[in-house]
Amino acid sequence: MTASETTDTARSALRTIRSRTLPRPGDFPQSRRGWSIDLVAGLTVGIVALPLALGFGIGAGLGAGPGLLTAIVAGIVAAIFGGSRLQVSGPTGAMTVVLVPVVADHGAAAVPLLAVIAGIIVIAAGWLGLGRAVTLVPWPVVEGFTVGIATIIFLQQIPILLDVPRSRDHDTLPATIHALQSADWNLAGPRIAIAAGVVAIMVLLRRIRPTFPGSLVAILVAAVAASMLDLDVRTIGALDLGATSFGVDVPSWSTLDELLPAAAIIAALAALESLLSARVADGMSDLAPTDPDRELVGQGLANVAAGLVGGMPATGAIARTAVNVRAGARTRAAAMFHGIVLLAVLLGASGLVAYVPYAALAGVLMLTAVRMVDVAAVGSLLRASRSDAVIFVVTAGTTIAFDLITAVEIGVAVTMVLVLRTMARASSVGPEASATLAASMQVGDDELHELLDERILVYRLDGSLFFGAAHRFVDELASLDRARVVVLRLGGLHVLDSSGAQALAETIEAFDHRGVQVVLCGMQPRHRKVLSAVGIPGRRIGDDRLATDLRDAIERAHALVA
Repeated sequence: MTASETTDTARSALRTIRSRTLPRPGDFPQSRRGWSIDLVAGLTVGIVALPLALGFGIGAGLGAGPGLLTAIVAGIVAAIFGGSRLQVSGPTGAMTVVLVPVVADHGAAAVPLLAVIAGIIVIAAGWLGLGRAVTLVPWPVVEGFTVGIATIIFLQQIPILLDVPRSRDHDTLPATIHALQSADWNLAGPRIAIAAGVVAIMVLLRRIRPTFPGSLVAILVAAVAASMLDLDVRTIGALDLGATSFGVDVPSWSTLDELLPAAAIIAALAALESLLSARVADGMSDLAPTDPDRELVGQGLANVAAGLVGGMPATGAIARTAVNVRAGARTRAAAMFHGIVLLAVLLGASGLVAYVPYAALAGVLMLTAVRMVDVAAVGSLLRASRSDAVIFVVTAGTTIAFDLITAVEIGVAVTMVLVLRTMARASSVGPEASATLAASMQVGDDELHELLDERILVYRLDGSLFFGAAHRFVDELASLDRARVVVLRLGGLHVLDSSGAQALAETIEAFDHRGVQVVLCGMQPRHRKVLSAVGIPGRRIGDDRLATDLRDAIERAHALVA
């Protein structure tokens, strides 16, 4: 590459990075009415987000303060730099699920640094154009992933609800069992009553007025009731941000090596959940679709910013994003206003937050977890096909038993296996029917009988000839023993990989050893490269046995048996 070409490549890369990073003039409202609409939507989302931010911070083992701080900083930064007009970002249940074992292994002090490292990874993914990879995640995997997350979020609230100290075992199921066994059930009544009351208020308000912020009303009622009745329940207490350290220390190589696997998992989850959430928002609105690469850059910057102020990793939040869309948001200004609303709460009303019982937040998150599950979608998926049901169950079970990234990996792997099995079953090799031959050659039955005799057989390959179906191809043709020439029609072959090409080459070689010649008909241009690698045409078969159409193939076959 010349110096000029290198310079042009560098300039092109810089232009791409700039276009995927910097905000654009059209990102924000163009009129006073537009700003007003987004202000109302942002206020609505901010009210909904407050209890969730507090709860997810507590659920991760970091406290309510870092959760609220993350919702403010990440929410504003992702709104400015992200690729979605409607996405609302902040701490989420899925990220909480990942952070619980991370906090247990590395301590809460490591979380801001992990957010920064994960953010850098996500930014790099956006700059490299990896945003569209989310479209490769199948629907059953997404639904299984969501159901698994919802189950874990629900179970994680049980120790908080029962006021049982977090067990050393950070796996959700053992920790839940430990909480149920260790709880003081004589004192659990008020806490359970508060959580049940919160759930009842939220359900009732949603039926009466769906747009009303039921979660905020519910926790306010719970706080007032707990205070007036002097209930023996633990409350959040003051939002002490004095201990929050701004900035992160530059890690040593040994520390970086220790934290990098956890940071990679956090980055993968941040990217996956954010892009899935943005895709949901796109489906709910008539606005321009999300730019996935720019969204990754925005989410990465949001995580870096959250880490630098002592917060936790953040992602796009599906529930808050849906509220934003339903509230009428039209631009990213609504998500910015949501962060400003939370900032106002932090600066002016943090004293009131101190009276909120932990049990009230547990109730909010339990109902949130239940609402995450789209029962109709799950039912449709289970009825769609057995393979989809298997993928869904495996992904959900793996999410609960292991971790989220492992679940997605296993879900995608199972999907690939089942898809390959389906492709293999859909592939076929067999003798061409006389009627099809006559129609292809535009001849009558009598003329066809003259053209073909028992020494010439015509076989057709359809579908895919790849490593999953190659053995069937070999087995089917191995039994041919009465022919002198076999014509293989390749026009219906859509997929051909190196394993399939090698199987074809070995079959031709085996026929040659038995004195049977092979003529290939209808080889597609896109398959020539992989076939030439195994000697077709070449050492395996000459150009004289490559036919352009069926009539040409029959004529070549007659020449070989003459």
